[in-house]
Order: sequence, then C-alpha cells, then structure tokens
Amino acid sequence: MFGTSISTGRMALKTANGASRRHSLRRRQGQRGAAAITMAAGFAIGLTGPATAQSIDADSVSKPDTAAPRTSLPKPRPSAPAPSRWAEDWTVMRDPERRDGPIDRLKYIPLNADGDVYLSLSGEFRLRLNQANNPNLQSSDTQRQEIMRIFGGADLHLGKHVRAYTEVAHAGLYGSNPGPRQPVLDNSLFLQQAFVDFTGTVAPGGSGVDLGLRLGRQEFTEGPQPLVALRDNNTVRFTLNGVRAWAGTDTKRVTVFDLYHTRLGNGGLSDDRINRNVRFSGISSNFGLSTDLFGGSRLYLDPFAWRLRNRATAWGETTAREEREFYGARLWGNIGRFGVDLAVDHQTGRFDGRPINAWQVFSQHSLALGKAPDAPRIGIRADYASGGGSFGEGALHNATTPHGDHIRFSHTLNASSTNFVAFAPNVSFRPFGKARMTLEYQFAWRDSIHDGVYRANGTMIAGTQSVPGRRIGKMLRAEIVWPLARYVTFTGRYEHLDAGPALTQAGYRDTDFVAGILSFRF
Repeated sequence: MFGTSISTGRMALKTANGASRRHSLRRRQGQRGAAAITMAAGFAIGLTGPATAQSIDADSVSKPDTAAPRTSLPKPRPSAPAPSRWAEDWTVMRDPERRDGPIDRLKYIPLNADGDVYLSLSGEFRLRLNQANNPNLQSSDTQRQEIMRIFGGADLHLGKHVRAYTEVAHAGLYGSNPGPRQPVLDNSLFLQQAFVDFTGTVAPGGSGVDLGLRLGRQEFTEGPQPLVALRDNNTVRFTLNGVRAWAGTDTKRVTVFDLYHTRLGNGGLSDDRINRNVRFSGISSNFGLSTDLFGGSRLYLDPFAWRLRNRATAWGETTAREEREFYGARLWGNIGRFGVDLAVDHQTGRFDGRPINAWQVFSQHSLALGKAPDAPRIGIRADYASGGGSFGEGALHNATTPHGDHIRFSHTLNASSTNFVAFAPNVSFRPFGKARMTLEYQFAWRDSIHDGVYRANGTMIAGTQSVPGRRIGKMLRAEIVWPLARYVTFTGRYEHLDAGPALTQAGYRDTDFVAGILSFRF
C-alpha cells in the first residue's frame, strides 16, 4: 500500500526509480505545471470513458501480489497500464475494433505490412502535493512539496525476437521549504531505461522453453518487493545498467544478471552515469507450486542468491568496501481466500574486513471477507531486520537492501529495513465506487539499542545510537486509491508518527504527513 515523498509489479518473462525571486519563480512554475497536469487529467476523464481499477504506486504493499505468476506470458492490457511499462503487450490493438479513441492508436503503430514490426508509445503525467509538519522529525517550518513527473516511453518491436525499449523522465520539485533538491525529485531529463531484448523459444522434448537476453539500462524487480522495489514513490525510478538473461516456461523461470547502479545528476542526459562503484549480480528464480497443496491453492516460490559490492559503504564512522551476499526465498500467492506473502533472507560477507551476519523477514498476510474480488480484506504485516555493529568491532549485524528502501515502513521515509522490527494490523475495503481504502496501525521498535534508527536512504538518524529507548514509535497510516477514469487515478495518503523513546530521547518529535497524487498514465 503505502508510498513517499520526502526524499512487482508483475514482470512478464517474454517481454522480459535574489533567493526570494527565484523561490517565487519556482512556485509560479509549479503552479503552471500543476494547472497543465490538472487540465490534461480533466481532458482525459472526458475522453477515456469509465474508470478501471488500477494503482499508480508500484511499491504498494497493502496485500501480496496474487496475480498470475511472473513466468506467464504477458496478457494484453487494453485498459490498465502495468507498473513497469516494458511488461505491457498491446498486440491486441492490431484489431481496429479493439481501439477506442486516439490513445489506443498510440499503443500499436504498425511499421510494416505484416504488422510484426510496430511501435508502442506510453507516458505518464503525475502531479503530487506533499505536506509535513516537523520535517525530518525536528521543529521547523512546515514542508510543502509540489512535485511533477513526466515520463515518455517507446517500445519498438522488430519481429518476434528483437525489441528496443527507451524511457525518458523529467522531475520537478517546487514548494515552500521543499528540502534538498535530490536528483530523484528534481531532474531536468533522465534516460530512465534504454535496453535491447533478444528472445526466442526452444522446444526440447516438445515443451517450449523461452530464452531471453537484455542489455542496457533497465528496471530490476526479480525478487521480494522490500528488497528490490521499483521505488515508484520517488519522481524518477531506480534503474540499473548491465545484462540480464533468463530461461523459463509457464511454471518456472531462472534469471541471471550482472548490473551496476546509476549515479544521477540534476541536469540533462549527460550527467546520469553508470556507477561502477556499486555492482549487483546474482540469480533469481520463480516456481509455480502444485495447485493441490492445502486442498487447493495458487502458490509460488522464488529462491534467490545475490551479491552486492560497494566500494564506499558507510556504517557508523567508517566508510569502506563492502561485499554482501543475500541468500533467501519468497513464498507468495493464495490459499483460498487467504493471501500469503513471506520472504526471508540471510546476509553474509565482509565490511572493512569484518564479517557480516544479518537477517531479514518480511511478511504480509490477509484474509478476504467474502468471495467477490473486491471484498474487504483484513491483514497483518510483520517485518524484522537485524541491527547492530556499526559502532563496535566483530560481526556487523545491520541488514540492508540492494535497491534502498521505499514506503513500506514509513511515508516520511523515517524508517527502513535496518535495525527494525514492526507489527502492523491493517484492513482494506471499498468506501465507494471503485475506490480502495487501506488503514494500518504500525508498532515499530529497533532490534539493537546499541545501534541507531535508520532512514530509508540508509543514513542513521543522528544521536539515536546513544539513547537507550527501543521503541521507535507508533504510526497511523491511511491510503485511498481512486480510479477516476480509464487512465486517471487519484491517490491520497496520510501518516501520523507518534515518536517513541528511541527518537524522543534523542530530541526528535512527532510528525504528520499528507499527500495527494493525480496521475494520468497511458
């Protein structure tokens, strides 16, 4: 469910983030941008017909992903864009009778007589307003962020076996006391994705095995969402650079990869470079389990083994080389009306010559209170990330993630999967029409009182390592996702953090956060 501010989707195999004058000017620019997005959204509402349920936040964690296994071939999506745009298949639009309006014509543009060479265009205009009191948990002026996202994508298919996908992004940050202009929030132009796919099928013994190779800048979400989320809450998404190869059938898949992080700048295309200091490689897999389990189920098991190498990792007062291995698995799916999502990983390796021994457990389970697809659901989320060792000797027990954290633990990004324990009952329901509301109350503690509380960007909240309190706080969280039209969605979010001793003893305060997001995606 939940996504922010202040700082998997389903992955288909085969289609396999004067000062006052300048301030006034930026505010006027933001207002003009907001007006443009609002008018575009209003125009879209009039053009596109009835709303269809979709969420604009690919990092949503209100319930497990119980859709078709990611090893399945992509199904046509003529009414709801996918979280990852490259995973869409619009060949259904070959049939002119399926096209409804000018946007549908952009989804399939034939470039030869046979129709197997074609171009599919996609885009997103997102206007977001965030407001928080006591930003960064300290007494200061209210923070108001006016954030604009513009994405544009082109998917070129050259027959059945070759495709090229490109996606560019613009991010604008305006407002009052908006905070640091980080490149993920304020970026003139970013080449977000640019890759080439080569795919084919072999049929040993009569059963087809799909093979693929992807080269270039790309999203990677082949694993548990808390570890490798898209981080869609940021204005530009998290992407990597390198190679990925896969082989699989409708019920199983294995992926190997070797990727480098991207170092972002705030300017144009020339300042976004491959970060050779951070390398992420390994193997991910996905297996569909027998549907006879537990008297009828739809369950999937995703084992993985990864390595993350960073030449400048910071823990405590030390910055040094870290090589960290991740060994784990995710079990997810449905057992009747019960939704299951459980991921466990053990982390080993070395930091500055010290051994690493860390664990993480992420779980989100829910029960549908009826047989209808939109029935209310009650759920429990429980998370554990080991901590300790930043300021001592011996083994380092602080857990981490390859992609950095997102909004699963806090809309304000004041919590992360390092030295963290959480328990959060939740409920989701439809308050009206196609809108979906999720309410959650989270209790959070730190695993080790001898280490600090960490933000989602991996930095420690200063001073928290020196106080004895264990409880981080209690959080009331709410989200509503309201599809207004076929391509237009409004999302509202609220969070109140009642700071606990781990924060208040270090001088930090409660905070309230509210966000409104209007998105037009085609």
